[in-house]
Amino acid sequence: MKKLRELYEGDRPREKLLSRGPAALRDHELMAVLLGRGVQGKDVLQLSHELVELMRDGIEELDIAKLSAVRGMGEAKAAQILAALELSRRLLSRRNVAIRGAEDVWNLLAEYRRKQREYLLVLTLDGASHLIQKRVVSVGILNQSLVHPREVFANAVTDRAAGIVIAHNHPSGQRFPSADDRRVTQRLAEAGRLLGIELLDHVILTRDGWYSFSEEGEL
Repeated sequence: MKKLRELYEGDRPREKLLSRGPAALRDHELMAVLLGRGVQGKDVLQLSHELVELMRDGIEELDIAKLSAVRGMGEAKAAQILAALELSRRLLSRRNVAIRGAEDVWNLLAEYRRKQREYLLVLTLDGASHLIQKRVVSVGILNQSLVHPREVFANAVTDRAAGIVIAHNHPSGQRFPSADDRRVTQRLAEAGRLLGIELLDHVILTRDGWYSFSEEGEL
């Protein structure tokens, strides 16, 4: 692999992007543009190759600690990469995505299936069941005292959503809902009826499948 200084100027990532557009760049070259520069003893192309190889194993579990463990990556650069990945994920998720059932939710939220903590997410939908936005509402054990309808429905009101789907992961792999899961679902369904924003489903995510309150007749 050639070092940056060994490349013809027009083949350097930033110059290549400016002259040919981003589609002409390979993965590590795009990463090099994001990083801007390397560190002493490791130029930006070498660092970019390492990061792209790290991401080939999946980006779902990437965090500041894992990225910072790569020599030449401090917290600032790691945060920059995570921000770019999250922005891309959010923009792609808005491309006329339709939520027709629990399987669509399970596929859309694939990155949360293997999380080691519980994440509660809200999907706001328009009248045609197209995704408006997905948001993390809370992180931690899901129970009625911690999940307030205000946090769940505030953005749905702002989005002028017709309905919402809530979802949370079970790190244990247990697919079926707990008593707290059922109490939270009932409370949010009642709040939705008062607001005129229907709770369409509550989907529990695991690595291997899902549980849908709607499909099981509990909503």
